[in-house]
Amino acid sequence: MSQTAANLDGGTVGEEPAPALRLEGVRFAHGAAEMRFDLAVEAGEWLALIGPSGAGKSTLLDLAAGFLTPASGRILIAGRDVTDIAPAERPLSMLFQENNLFPHLDAFRNVALGIAPRLRVSKDERAAVEGALSAVGLDGYGKRLPAEMSGGERQRVALARAFLRERPLILLDEPFAALGPALRAEMQALLARLRQRGDGRPASVVMVTHHPEDAAEMADRVAYLEDGEIAALGPAATMLSGTADPRVSRYLGLARKNV
Repeated sequence: MSQTAANLDGGTVGEEPAPALRLEGVRFAHGAAEMRFDLAVEAGEWLALIGPSGAGKSTLLDLAAGFLTPASGRILIAGRDVTDIAPAERPLSMLFQENNLFPHLDAFRNVALGIAPRLRVSKDERAAVEGALSAVGLDGYGKRLPAEMSGGERQRVALARAFLRERPLILLDEPFAALGPALRAEMQALLARLRQRGDGRPASVVMVTHHPEDAAEMADRVAYLEDGEIAALGPAATMLSGTADPRVSRYLGLARKNV
């Protein structure tokens, strides 16, 4: 074995970890539009994706998750090429706006699917599921069906399931968009707390949002997408100030203020 042992983040002991997510020369045709993505998300980083509808934000997430296959290029997670790996085998969790709960399963079983796809849970797994529900403030909700819960409660169940899987990369496709401002802020604060992992390294987050205030509050960096590519990328405070790029300023409605 080499004297330099490989670590779980795709780098080597004593080296900086590999990016949590890297898209290298990724190309994808969406109808008549061609999308082109080159991006590196650092380990432990929270990156927000903003831009007009149809710019390619959800497509980028779907490519990273494996729901779409690029025409060319590579997708790497923690240094591992996952371009041809099935979605279920990629080391990530994804949260959607619809929360993707099974309506016929109660909260406990919806969460348990994260670690026991056949719903045969051991004693330790049962304790882990109950602990996950407790962590998102849903003690006593285990037997409730999704239809018996509010939108915020259903998103808490989806969060519990995602974090029970303990993946190092979390993709968020506007999971809190249907919630009011106060509840949306509460859910993002909960997400920020839950992403802290036992090994001391927070999970990396890539978040699609149409709410710049969410990006300002939570993100380390912001990527602005336009016409199927990343048109601008930088620190959240700079990108959202309205001075970083005229295209971003127009999108944010700040162009006139900075004239």
